[in-house]
Amino acid sequence: MTQRVTAKSDYLYVTAAGEFSLDEAQRRFLEMLESVAAFNARKVLFDGRTLVGEPKMMERFYYGEFAALSVARFANRGVSPATRFAYVLDEPMLDQDRFGETVAVNRGMRVKAFDNLEAARAWLEVAL
Repeated sequence: MTQRVTAKSDYLYVTAAGEFSLDEAQRRFLEMLESVAAFNARKVLFDGRTLVGEPKMMERFYYGEFAALSVARFANRGVSPATRFAYVLDEPMLDQDRFGETVAVNRGMRVKAFDNLEAARAWLEVAL
């Protein structure tokens, strides 16, 4: 997986590509949190529409749990628990039941998954 982070005026725009692997996704999430802390970002637009793979239910669980716990752990490094994350994905990377999103939200993360960029931008209240 590759990932590119671009700082916009009021959010981070993150693009990811390649084949999904849970270990790599977790590693990349930590890199993204480093950028959130460095830029003092409160909104993140993650565009993973070019990611490929079909994560299993448990991988979705582990990623959602990892993401939420990582956001909480980064609080002492300037990452606000109120930081909003919008994920834009295509199926099958995007689970139509949004299981990973539910896991993360239940653990305190402000995250929502979308199947289109415009809806994600509207939820974050940002311009592209």
